Amino acid sequence: MQVWVYAGAVTHVVQPSSVPVDRRARRAKSDGIDAELLLRTLLAWFRGEPRVCSMVPIPDEADEDERRRVREREDLVAERISLVNRVGAVLATLGVRDYNPLRRDRRARLEALRTALGDPLPPHARARILRMLDRLELVCAQIAELERMRDAVLEEEAPDKAEGMIQQLAGLRGIGVQSATVLVREAFVREFANGKTLGSYAGLTPTPFSSGTTEREQGIGKAGNRRLRTVMIELAWLWQRYQPGSAQASWFRERVGGTGRRMRKVMVVAMARRLLIALWRFATQGVVPEGAVLNPAP
Repeated sequence: MQVWVYAGAVTHVVQPSSVPVDRRARRAKSDGIDAELLLRTLLAWFRGEPRVCSMVPIPDEADEDERRRVREREDLVAERISLVNRVGAVLATLGVRDYNPLRRDRRARLEALRTALGDPLPPHARARILRMLDRLELVCAQIAELERMRDAVLEEEAPDKAEGMIQQLAGLRGIGVQSATVLVREAFVREFANGKTLGSYAGLTPTPFSSGTTEREQGIGKAGNRRLRTVMIELAWLWQRYQPGSAQASWFRERVGGTGRRMRKVMVVAMARRLLIALWRFATQGVVPEGAVLNPAP
């Protein structure tokens, strides 16, 4: 937990979804009731009652601002995919296939396209595609600019703490600068008491259901940072390929054995949680993951 001290006042930020509420079908709700519930919950937390609520870690203002570039690139990539799909949808209605708007010769190839009947593209369809290509080129240019700024961190000779962690993580085989940047900017710049709180922040903690004779596992909570969770699942698959001798990859192979594809998808989530904690210790404490291999020095 982090607190703000501003003008002599200490501020605590309570996570709203962690506050227990009445589960009746129709419960009374008003600002007064919510304020009273929040006050009683906060007093219980100050008394030391466990699991009464969760406090939101307050990030540093500079660290929070640095995350904007990572998230802006994610938005731009989604916009690029949308534009590519929309160009393909327009061409599909005309019976045109095998046109990739991401190629450098996209405009020259567009002029050579013919419909399924062998006719040139209709003028309004062609004009609409050209306007979408204008937007696509702008988006691609902005993505390239953000990636140049991202990659410049690796060449920084006097990095700050966060940039140093990015350089350190990118030195591991199988971890690129994009994954390292997401890990550091979304998670490792924050303070975590232990690996369990880090796994909870990523939404990779299990949610068991045990009542009477009924016991089952409901999967991961998914209540944490979506971007961090996504990149860790991707890294868990890549880790098996580029770090086969690591302790995490060996642990995964021992448990999946000859099981099917579904069990591999389930177990890779558990591996992602273990790998996240190992990478966090490597970035913050310098503890190299057991069996991991570093990239050769340039």
